[in-house]
Amino acid sequence: MYNYMYTYPYTHCTYTYTYPYTHHNYPYTYPYTHHTYTYPYLHHTSFSPQVPARSQQCPSGTYTEDGECCASCPPGFGVAVPCGRTNTQCEPCAENQTFSAVSSALEPCRPCTPCAPSQPLAQPCTATHDTLCASRCARGHYRPPAGNGTGPGRPCQPCRLCHEGYGAVRPCAPTQDAECRPCPQGFYSEERSAEAPCLPCQPACGPGEVMIRACSRLSNTLCMEKDLQILKRAEGDPQKEPRQRQPAPGASAAPTASAASSEFMLPPPEDTGKDIIPVYCSILAAVVVGLLAYVAFKCWHTCRQKQQLAKARAGELGTVPEGEKLHSDSGVFLDTHSLQEPHQHGKAPRPEGRPYGALPPQRQEEVEKLLETGGPGGDWRSLAARLGYGDEAIGTFARGQAPARTLLAAWAATEGATLEALCLALAAVGRQDVAERLAGPGDASSVV
Repeated sequence: MYNYMYTYPYTHCTYTYTYPYTHHNYPYTYPYTHHTYTYPYLHHTSFSPQVPARSQQCPSGTYTEDGECCASCPPGFGVAVPCGRTNTQCEPCAENQTFSAVSSALEPCRPCTPCAPSQPLAQPCTATHDTLCASRCARGHYRPPAGNGTGPGRPCQPCRLCHEGYGAVRPCAPTQDAECRPCPQGFYSEERSAEAPCLPCQPACGPGEVMIRACSRLSNTLCMEKDLQILKRAEGDPQKEPRQRQPAPGASAAPTASAASSEFMLPPPEDTGKDIIPVYCSILAAVVVGLLAYVAFKCWHTCRQKQQLAKARAGELGTVPEGEKLHSDSGVFLDTHSLQEPHQHGKAPRPEGRPYGALPPQRQEEVEKLLETGGPGGDWRSLAARLGYGDEAIGTFARGQAPARTLLAAWAATEGATLEALCLALAAVGRQDVAERLAGPGDASSVV
C-alpha cells in the first residue's frame, strides 16, 4: 500500500489530497514508496475551500452580524455604540473629565481619577491620559510609610500643629509628622506651626526703654520707650496743657512769641475723638427724649378722645363744640366741623324731641348692627346720603371697623339729631324695620 499526496493550486487556495494506493491503474511508474506530485488544477467540482481564521485578518478581533470587521476607536475616543448590527460608533472623550489611552472596539471613555486634597496635581487629565498625581504630599501634609517600610505608603495626612507655647523639635517632613514639646525657660512660641521651633526670649530691654511685659512661654519680652507721649500724659507731664509764660519786665515781645510757639503742641488724635463722644451722646439722648414725649402725647390725646366719646354715648354731652374731634371704637377720627357742613345752611332752633344720644347703648348697638347687615331698603350708606352726607364723608365712615356707629355718632353731634328725625330718614330709605326697633315696642305706632 502506498500513500500519494497531490497538491493543486486552485485560484487563491491550495488543496492537498492523500490517496491510499492499492493497485496501480495509472500509466506511470512510481519507484518510490512515498512521493508527492503537484499538478496544476484548473477546474474541479468535488472539493470545497476552508475559510481561514478571522482573527488573522481583522485587527479588532470582533465582527458585525454580517461578518464585517469591527472598527477600533483610537486613543482619545471611546465606544459610543458597540459593534453588533452596525459597525462601531466612536465619540471623543471630554477634556478633564474622561479619557481613553488605548485603541479598542469595546472600551468606552473612562472618568478621570481625581487627586486627593492633600496631594498636589502633577499632570491634568487629557483625552488620551489619566490624571497624574504627585508622589509628594502638599505643604502641611505628610505620607506615613507602609507597615513593612516598602511600597508607596498610605494616603497623605495633615501635619500636627504645635500650639502656642510649644515648638517643633522635629518639623513636619514629607514622610514624617511633626513632634512638639513645651518651650523651656527663656524660650517662647506665639504661633501655631508644624515647623517653627521655640525662639529665644529677648534678655532685657535696652537703654531708654521700660519693660511692659516679661518673657513667657507664650510671648516675648515687651519693651517701650520711656519718652513716649502716653507715658508723659500719664505721669502728669506739663506738656499735656500748654502754658503761657509771662514775659519778663523789659523783655521784647518777639522772644516771647517764639518761646510760646516752641512749646505749643497739637492735641493727639485720640483726644479729639474723646471730645466728640459727649456731643454724640447728647444728640442721641435728645432724640430719645423727643420720641418718648411724642408717644406720651399721642397716648394722652387718644385717651382724651375716648373719654369724650364715652360721655357723648352716655348722653352727658348735648352738643359738641365746633371743630372738636370725635372718635369711635372703629378707630376713625372725624372732624364734626366738616361733617356738619350739610346742616349749616339753615340753622334753626333744635326741634323738640328726644335726642339720639339719650337712646340706651344697648338699643344703639342693635340699630347699628341692623344698618351694617343691610336690608331690603339699603344699608348705612343710604341712610348717610339721606341725612345729607356726601361721598367724601361716606368714604371716611367706610374706612372704620364700625361705619354705622361712626355715622350715627357724628350725626348725633349735629343740630336736629332727634329720634323722630332719624325714624323719618329710615322710613324714607325703606328701613321701616330699623325705625320700629329704634322707636321701641311702645312708640312704633306714634312714629309711623
